[in-house]
Amino acid sequence: MAARLCCLRGLLRAVGPRPFSAQASPLQAEQRGTKRPEPSSAKTLLDIGTRRIFSSDHDIFRESARKFFQEEVLPFHAEWEKDGQVSRELWEKAGQQGLLGVAIAEKHGGIGADILSSAVVWEEQMYVNCTGPGFSLHSDIVMPYIANYGSEEQIKRFIPEMITGKRIGAIAMTEPGAGSDLQGIRTYAKKDGNDWILNGSKVFITNGWMSDVVIVVAVTNREARSPAHGISLFLVENGTKGFIKGRKLNKIGLKAQDTAELFFEDVRLPASALLGKENKGFYYLMAELPQERLLIADMALASCEFMFEETRNYVKQRKAFGKTVADLQTVQHKLAEMKTQICVGRAFLDNCLQLHADKRLDSPTASMAKYWASDLQSSIATQCVQLHGGWGYMWEYPIAKAFVDSRVQPIYGGTNEIMKELIARDIVSDK
Repeated sequence: MAARLCCLRGLLRAVGPRPFSAQASPLQAEQRGTKRPEPSSAKTLLDIGTRRIFSSDHDIFRESARKFFQEEVLPFHAEWEKDGQVSRELWEKAGQQGLLGVAIAEKHGGIGADILSSAVVWEEQMYVNCTGPGFSLHSDIVMPYIANYGSEEQIKRFIPEMITGKRIGAIAMTEPGAGSDLQGIRTYAKKDGNDWILNGSKVFITNGWMSDVVIVVAVTNREARSPAHGISLFLVENGTKGFIKGRKLNKIGLKAQDTAELFFEDVRLPASALLGKENKGFYYLMAELPQERLLIADMALASCEFMFEETRNYVKQRKAFGKTVADLQTVQHKLAEMKTQICVGRAFLDNCLQLHADKRLDSPTASMAKYWASDLQSSIATQCVQLHGGWGYMWEYPIAKAFVDSRVQPIYGGTNEIMKELIARDIVSDK
C-alpha cells in the first residue's frame, strides 16, 4: 500500500498548476490540454483523454480509478443495495488504491493532488452508475473541514485513518425541521465547565450509519444577534455515550448509500471536540459549501454522460417496426438534443472546475452549476427512460436505477429553489 500511495503522490503532484508562458512549448500545450479533443467530438462522452482541463497525468489516474470502480464496486453493488450500505472492506480497498482524500495536503497525510483529480474520482463513480460509496462526501466535504479548521491534534487523530478508509466521516447539518435553512438549526450545545453538552437530532445523513466520526452543526449561542453568529461545529465519534444512530432510511433511490437518523442525548464532549472557533461554524459552512455544490453538479453531469451512452447503446440494438429504434428520426433528434445539452453543461462545469482549481469559484457560480446540472440530470433521466420503453422501468436495467437516483440531486446540498435565491440575491445586490 505504501509503495502504491508513494507512486500516486508522485503522479498527482505532477498535475498541479504549471507556469504559463506566451510561447508555450508543444509539451506545455499538451500538459495544459489545449490539444485534447472535446467531448462533443469524441467517440463517446466517457472517453479518457478528452477535456482541456485535464492532463495526461489525470488520464493515468482516471484509468486506475475506472478499473477500481469496474472491478471492486460494480459487481457487488446490487448486493449492497439489498443491504442498504456498502462494505467496510470496500472503504479500505479505496484507501489502498489512493482514492480517498486525494486533494488533502501531503503534510496532513493526503495525496496532495489538485481538485481536478478529486473530480476524476467523482466522475468515475458515476460512470459505473454506482451511487452507494459515499467517498465524495467523506473525502471532499468532511475531510476539508478538518484539514482547514481543525487543530493539529484533530488533524493527526482523524485524517490519516480517513485517508486509509479505516475511519468513515459524515457531516450532520439537516434536521427534521431545518433543511436548506441552516439558520433554522435547533441542535444545541451548551458549556458545562470545560466540556460541552450536546442535544438534538439530525436526519438524512449520508454515511451516517457507518460513520466513525461526524461533524455536527449545533447552536452554541442562542443570544447571538443572528443565528449565523451562534453556530459551531463539533467532532463526535462513534461510541460516544448519548450518540445514537437511528434506522437506516428507506429511500426510493441511492439504495446502497447508507443514510441515517442521528440522535444526541446529553452527549458530553471535551473542549477538544470543538472544530475551529466557537460560534464561527456558519462562516465555515459558507466557505465550504461551494465545493459541495460543485461536487454535486459534476457528479450530476457525469451521470448525464453515463445515461446518454447507456441509452445510445440500447436504441442501436433494440428493434421496432423491422428496424432499430435508433433508425427512427424522432429518436435521432432526441439523442441530438440530449448530447447538445450535456456538452453545453459539460463546458460550463469544466469551467467551474478550473475556476475552483484556481481558487476563484464564488458561491453564486457554484449555485448555478448545482442547479443547472442537477435539473439537467433529472431531465436526461426522464428522457432516457422513455427511450428504453417498458424496459426502462425495470430495476435490473441501469437506466431505472439512474432515474431514481437522480431525483434527490435537486434537493440535497441546498434545494435548487435556494440555489436560485442565492443567484438572484447576487444579481440584485448593490454591493
